[in-house]
Amino acid sequence: MKPRKPLSPSRQWSLAQHRSRRAFDAWPAAVRGMVWMVFGGLLFSFLNTIARELTLHLDVYQSQFLRYLFGLLVILPWVWRDGWRAYMPVNMAGQFWRGGVHTLGLVLWFTALPKIPLADMTAIGFTGPIFIMIGAAWFLGEPMRRDRWIAAIIGFAGVLVVVLPKMSGEGGWFNLVMLASSPVFAASFLITKALTRYEKAGVIVLWQALTVSVLSLPMALPNWQAPTLMQWVGFAATGVLGTLAHYCLTRAFALADISATQSLRFLDLVWASILGWLVFGDVPSQWTWAGALVILGATVWIARRESRRKVVVPD
Repeated sequence: MKPRKPLSPSRQWSLAQHRSRRAFDAWPAAVRGMVWMVFGGLLFSFLNTIARELTLHLDVYQSQFLRYLFGLLVILPWVWRDGWRAYMPVNMAGQFWRGGVHTLGLVLWFTALPKIPLADMTAIGFTGPIFIMIGAAWFLGEPMRRDRWIAAIIGFAGVLVVVLPKMSGEGGWFNLVMLASSPVFAASFLITKALTRYEKAGVIVLWQALTVSVLSLPMALPNWQAPTLMQWVGFAATGVLGTLAHYCLTRAFALADISATQSLRFLDLVWASILGWLVFGDVPSQWTWAGALVILGATVWIARRESRRKVVVPD
């Protein structure tokens, strides 16, 4: 009998991807949505670290524009491959509404970003899930189950364990500016959830990058500085990370109720604390780790609860 010809590395990789996807697709939809959410949060944490470093040296609105411009450039090869018709939205007005709301949130966020520590910025942003859960119940008709509220409240309590010992006035009014961005981003994510009912993830991500780039350009021009080579590399990295992160979030919203995924955002504090320590020398305190344990406990608990729920969601 003739021995089988060994598979090429590319063929082995393709088979491994196929098996992994089949195994992943066998998981409950809610759990798959949570996995997408965790990956999105991790990518956003890397993006925020690079963006904070860039805004320490360049105008914040120029940084905002270049971050989304590079995000647009990352998607263009797929548009070229599939044709622009594949990325035409069903609801053009909805895409521009989402882009406008998200741009407003970004203006507030980028204004405060270089003025407060990375972990504190992430923690303040965790008020967002409360706004999202309320909005999901009011505007999207999602059921506000008791366990989701409990997970969000416990996770938020973990954030308070981290933040309250540090709230000595450092950062001044920029803490309030960062806080103001939370309900605006919540509105943007709720619009995204509504769009996932009839738009593909790639279409939503492309039009977000396009609309935010266009709306951010007028604010970027007055104080424009020529970036260095490393800063251009940094913006390219934020473009890749941001595109992948928003794709992960869009997939998460398509698979699970948006309110079910919000407790997982509290994991971002763990990533932000580690990256803030490695990049900016912000040593996480005992309160950070105590809060992280509370957050992790809430995350594991709600993940187990959601995995037992039988929900049929189209992939």
